[in-house]
Parts: sequence; structure tokens; C-alpha cells
Amino acid sequence: NFVGRDFLPRGSGIVTRRPLILQLIFSKTEYAEFLHCKSKKFTDFDEVRQEIEAETDRVTGTNKGISPVPINLRVYSPHVLNLTLIDLPGITKVPVGDQPPDIEYQIKDMILQFISRESSLILAVTPANMDLANSDALKLAKEVDPQGLRTIGVITKLDLMDEGTDARDDLENKLLPLRRGYIGVVNRSQKDIEGKKDIRAALAAERKFFLSHPAYRHMADRMGTPHLQKTLNQQLTNHIRESLPTLRSKLQSQLLSLEKEVEEYKNFRPDDPTRKTKALLQMVQQFGVDFEKRIEGSGDQVDTLELSGGARINRIFHERFPFELVKMEFDEKDLRREISYAIKNIHGVRTGLFTPDMAFEAIVKKQLVKLKEPSLKCVDLVVSELATVIKKCAEKLSSYPRLREETERIVTTYIREREGRTKDQILLLIDIEQSYINTNHEDFIGFANAQQRSTQLNKKRAIPNQGEILTSLTDQTMAYHMRRFAFLCLWQA
Repeated sequence: NFVGRDFLPRGSGIVTRRPLILQLIFSKTEYAEFLHCKSKKFTDFDEVRQEIEAETDRVTGTNKGISPVPINLRVYSPHVLNLTLIDLPGITKVPVGDQPPDIEYQIKDMILQFISRESSLILAVTPANMDLANSDALKLAKEVDPQGLRTIGVITKLDLMDEGTDARDDLENKLLPLRRGYIGVVNRSQKDIEGKKDIRAALAAERKFFLSHPAYRHMADRMGTPHLQKTLNQQLTNHIRESLPTLRSKLQSQLLSLEKEVEEYKNFRPDDPTRKTKALLQMVQQFGVDFEKRIEGSGDQVDTLELSGGARINRIFHERFPFELVKMEFDEKDLRREISYAIKNIHGVRTGLFTPDMAFEAIVKKQLVKLKEPSLKCVDLVVSELATVIKKCAEKLSSYPRLREETERIVTTYIREREGRTKDQILLLIDIEQSYINTNHEDFIGFANAQQRSTQLNKKRAIPNQGEILTSLTDQTMAYHMRRFAFLCLWQA
């Protein structure tokens, strides 16, 4: 109706399967041009429809497929105002034909790509026989324009409403208010299209409908396709005028940035060896700076989706490593059995009166060996995260594949060397803890306190035996060594 010509494909189901960018240009002569066949001028608008259908099928196939690749069409006519419209596919809930299972989400993403632009106006088309609160068009428009500043509501099929009902409250902007309001239109029915009803006759019938309907006659001057066309032209002009200061500021900023970049390359000589050396040093230095920022946590870009770099290493030390230590299994029955065997083997043929120190040290040393596995695993996790950081920092060198590969190799090799030294140092720390058990340390409970604690836990028992006392003593000693070793590992790291 905007053009005064019938050239858009019509039918049942999903007909618009590619976005159609329609540019209306006021001209004394009437013809149409497609961007994909720009040299050809179409004066027969039936051929325009056929070309739209053929171009759609060429990309999407003939079995209801869709594509986000737009069709660009320019229409020159003395009956139009300068305006650019984009006809988008309607939202499909259930896939048919060659449509993918996620057809609904694909169409929504396609629509959002166009209506998200701040410089555009949104025509949210809703049939009059549907509740505005359930309108998919208004729902999508609200996602990108929550205040309704860029949205114009269009109510169609007013002539198909049940007798005794009307859309007066919708058109008077009372139910779901939009800053730019709602405009009602009455389009040709499928029967009118098949009967070749003239566009002018359809516009006259639309005008007659609004003037004769008791609910709409008081607003007839603000209804209909011609008023929608004028409103769109005027509001789009005003919207562009309002957006110009921001656009101008953005363009000036980009211009200054480009001028500065041009000035840097004004005297650039590609074959100058000093220039190459300087560029190489700058890239390597930037790699080092980026690596340090990712570890120290002072990067320009903060990842809000997941932990990375220094934060992940911190988590390994303070959460994962203590968890691995706590997770170490101590079977109480096996430990009691080992304690009993150790005491008896040290006493030999004699029956001992006191628990020997050698039994205590033998049990504790055996437990200390279990610290090796979680400690070395912690080192592996840290090295793995460092390797990930190296790859991320080297992404800026992707324009120079050989430089990137060599940088990653050198830094990774250096870290692997330090990995071996770190593991040797950790094993040495465990050996040091095994070589001498300091029972005078404040964290060590001691025999008397261990006996008292064992007594409290076993109130029903008369006297704790030596194995129970040594078990409690061994647990406390292990706890002391685990705390001390964790501190030493963090200090070494």
C-alpha cells in the first residue's frame, strides 16, 4: 500500500523467508531495481514479485527454508515518500519443510539484528483480534526499546474483529502506551488480492471504513495507510535529526583516531631494519605486560563469565589444594592396626608399659608421604593455567604466526623448567618434615592433651588403651604437618 503497487509475495504459511530492504525514492518515473541485478530496471511489478520469489528460493530453497541474507530493492515512484523499510519474516513456532528445529530462535535473532540499531524505528505489527499483551512483535520491540521511544504500534485486521468489539483503547494508547502511539490500518484480504482489487480502491475502502465505524470515526484522520506513511517519514526524519549529534561526535572521534594513525605511518619505511626491531621489541614487551596483568589481575578487560589467570591460580592454592588435602582418606581401622603392629614389633618379645617414640614417628612419616600426590597435582594445575594464559596473551601476535609460535615455545619451555625445580623443592620439603618431627611446636597437642581428648570422646570406656591414645596423637600430628606444609607450599609458590 505504501508504494501503490502490488509486488510483495503473498500466500499461506511463512512467505517472507529473507529480509527485504525496501528503499522508496520519490521520482517522476516509476520503476524498480534490485541490488543483485542493478543494471536491469523493472517497470512491470509482477516481474518484481517473481524476482523476489526466485531470489528467495535461490538462497533458501523451495521448501520453506529461511536465510538472514537480505534482498535489496529500490522503488522509484511519484507516489511515494523517501523512506526505507525492512520487511522481516514473521515468528514461526513450529518448523515445517526444510526449516531447522530452532526456527523460532533463528527468526528472533534475525529480527533483533535489525531492530537493535538505535537509528531505526520499529513497526510492531499486531492483529486487532489478538490481545496486545500477547503480541510477539511488541515483546521483541520491548527487549531493545524498553521505554517505547522508537516503537510505533500498527494494528491490522480491524475489519475482521467480532461484532460488538473494537480496538479503540489500543488505538488511543491506553493499554500498553508507546511514545509514538498506535496507527490502525485495513489491508486487502486474500480474496481481494486474488480478485485483483486495485490499490487505490483498497485505500478508498480503508478510508470509508474508518469514517463509518462509530468507534474510529473521531480518529479517522489519524488512521489508515497514508497517515502511517506520512508519520513514518516525519518521525524517521525527526529521529535521524535527534541522532545526528551523537553520530557526529562518534564520527569526529573516529576521524581523529584515523588521522593520528596516518600521522604515525606518514614516514613509515617497511624495509627499515630499525623499524622492524622496534616493532618486534614492542610486541614482545606487550606480551610480557599482558601476561603480568592477567596474573596480577589488573587487565584492561575484566572477564565476568569465568575465573582466569591469577584468579584461577589463587583458587587452586586456597580452595583446590586444601580440598585435596582434606580428601586424603585415613582408614581408622587400618591405622589402628598399623599402630598396634608398630608398637608390638618395636617391643619384640617384651610387653611394653609405655608407647615407644619410634612407633609414633614410623606412623607419622608414613602418613606424611601421602602429601606428595596432592602437592604435585597442585603444581600441575598451576602450570596448566599458566599455559592457557600464554596462549591468550599470544593471540595479539596472530598476524605473525612464526613469532607467535616461537614466543609460546620459549615461554612454555621456561615454565616447564621451573615446574621440575618446583616439584623437586616440594619433595625436599616433605623429606624435611619427615626427618624431624617437632613435638614442642604450639600446634602440637602433646600426649597429655591427646589422652584427655581421647577420654572425653570415650566416656563410656574406663581407660583408653595405647592404640587409641596414639591414634589421636597421630591425627593431631598429621593436622599440624598438613597446616605447616600447606603454608610452606604457598610460600615457595
